[in-house]
Order: sequence, then structure tokens, then C-alpha cells
Amino acid sequence: MAAFEYTALDIAGKQTKGILEGDTPRQVRQLLREKKLIPIDVEGVNKSAKQKNASSKGTFFQHKISAADLALITRQIATLVKAAIPVEESIKAVAEQCEKSKQQSMLLGIRSRVVEGHTLADALTEHPKIFSELYCSMVAAGEKSGHLELVLERLADYTESRQAISQKITGALVYPVILSVVSIGIVSFLLGYVVPQITASFVQSGQELPWLTQALLSMSEYIQSWGVLTVIVIVLSISGFKYLLKKPKMRMSWDKWKIKAWIIGKVIRGLNAARFARTLAILNASSVPLLEGLKIAGDVMTNVALKEAVREAALRVSEGSGLKVSLQQCGYFPPMMLHMIASGENSGELEQMLDRAADNQETQFNNLVSVMMDMIGPVMILIMGGFVFTIVLAIMLPVFELTNTLT
Repeated sequence: MAAFEYTALDIAGKQTKGILEGDTPRQVRQLLREKKLIPIDVEGVNKSAKQKNASSKGTFFQHKISAADLALITRQIATLVKAAIPVEESIKAVAEQCEKSKQQSMLLGIRSRVVEGHTLADALTEHPKIFSELYCSMVAAGEKSGHLELVLERLADYTESRQAISQKITGALVYPVILSVVSIGIVSFLLGYVVPQITASFVQSGQELPWLTQALLSMSEYIQSWGVLTVIVIVLSISGFKYLLKKPKMRMSWDKWKIKAWIIGKVIRGLNAARFARTLAILNASSVPLLEGLKIAGDVMTNVALKEAVREAALRVSEGSGLKVSLQQCGYFPPMMLHMIASGENSGELEQMLDRAADNQETQFNNLVSVMMDMIGPVMILIMGGFVFTIVLAIMLPVFELTNTLT
């Protein structure tokens, strides 16, 4: 049976939407009439999904689901499959308890493809915005090896760990960004509004002002005259830079600079190395061939320069080089991770050593972020205090000089 999305009118004339399963659209319309609904439109879920994907291609608003929802759905299906329930029935059961209509529609569409004889991996590939190449490849490997439930559980763990890292990064960035914006706003307000009113009397008196006060007045006049224009130029410059980053050569140069930058480069290399190691470990455990696993693991990295380095490493592996030697020639991966990979290759426990390497990199990343978070607050407060102290000092210096003159 296939899944169909319907739009119908109830007895009161109110429009309702939902999903029903049936062999044909005609049967679904008959089911709606039996429920005392007047069918307006009935369309197959798979056809509807393809039309939506085609119409939304290249637009900002594209249907996605959160990492938490994807992890929950994956774990629920894994639990049911582990209980020896057929895949199509497991998907149907998960869909029935989904509270979000879009997710329910997606799952029933996947189920209908499975019922038609397609593999689960093939059905998932029809939703590339939701299920990544990594996800589909692992499911395909799980179906071939007969350990689909184990693969799905690994995918759920992997999705949850990636969400935790993303939340860690977001949480680390929120505080300094808010503090920076507030600090810039306060200093701009002082220079643009408070300082001119306080120093106006000094200017009118014709008193010779200290160089610090003159510099402060010059900054104040600049903000009053060109402050708005400066903000516009900064916004346009950032937008233009983002546009230039869409060009491959510019993006490659920028990403190469980032991974070599002080502190930032260490964070980026560590985070991407952890993501690469974790992904390759999961793929290796799911019986995905090493070369294919390297391609997929490279694609999940966020830095273009690192992606290219992994592609070159995969090429060397295909020519007969070892994984450790191939990655070492890139010059981007941490020595500890390379030694663990070499140990895994020699002992035949590559999956376990990759997992340990990922754990090690994630621990270092968490420690580095914690240290940075502990330092950013006091540093920003010191900088803000320095600006305010400079403004107060520039205002008070003429008063001190006037007092000394009078005495």
C-alpha cells in the first residue's frame, strides 16, 4: 500500500489535511467519503515530495528536520528492527506516533518505496536534505551485512554526538558575540552622545585641550558624521566577502588561512579531525569499503582545504599506501591521531583506534573551548573597562588642568 496526502472538507466546510494509506487515489477518496469528508485533492506522498523538492531547489526555505528528531526516529526504527519487526512495519509504527505531519509524510513515503521492493537505502536517497550520503551508505551496508539494527543504533549515537558538538560551539560563540555587541554599542553611545555634551563647554571656553581629549573629540565627530555610513560599509563588506567565498579558489584560500591561523586553526583542525575519525570508524564498523569511507568521511568535514587533503589521501591509499602514511603527507592531522591509526592498521583494530582518536580529539576540543570561554569574559571586560577609563580620563584631564591654572 502507498501513502497519500489529502486535502478535504468536513461537514462544517472546514479544510483538513492528512495522510492515508491505500492502493490507489480512488480508494483513498472512498475512505475519506466514509469518514464524511469531501476530498479536494489526493496525491501520492513520493510524488508530492519530489514536486516540493523541485520547486524548492535553490531556495532558502527547504524542508529539514532537527538532529534531535533524526536521532529519535533512527533509534526508534533500530529498536523495532532489533525486535524482529519487518522494516516497513517498523517505519509505519514510527510514522504513526510522529506528531509532525511533514515527518509522518516523509516516513510513509519511505515505507511505500520499501513496500514497492526498493531497499531502505534507496528510499532514503530520495530525501537528500534529510539523509546525508553518510547515512544512506551506512544503511546500505547494514542491509547487505544483515546488521541493520546495529548500524541504525550507531547512526543515532553519531547524530546525537554531532548535535552535542554543534550546541557546544554555538554556546561558546553566543556569550562573546553578545558581549562584543553590547560593548560596541555602549562605547558608540558614549562617543556619539555623552562626550560631545560634556566637552562642549571646554571647546567654547577656548581652553587648550590635552591630546587625549582632542583625539576623543575627533572620534566623537567621526561617529556623529560617518557612524551610520561606516556601519553600512561594514555590512556591505561582510556581504561581499561572503559572496566571494562562494567561488572555489577564494574559499580554498580562506580555509587554508583558517587552518593555519593561531588558536582558530587548532580548533578547526581538531574539530574536523574528530569528525573525520568518528565517521570513518562508524563506516568501517558498518563494512563500508575504506576508499568509499574516506570519500564520505572527507565530505562531512567543514573545511574545503581539509576535504581536498582527504581526497588526495584516498588517492594514495588506492595506489597502495597505508592510511597513516597517506594522511601524514597532508600535514594537517594531529600526530597522536596518526599514531593511533598506524596502531589500528598493524593490529587489525582500525575501528577501535579511530574511535579512540575521535574521543581524544573531542576531549581536546572541549578543553580548549572551556579555556577560551573562561578567558573571553575577563578579557572582554578588561577591554570594555579600558575604553570607558580612557573616555573618563580624556574628559577629566581638562578639568585637572583648569584647576591647576586657577590655583
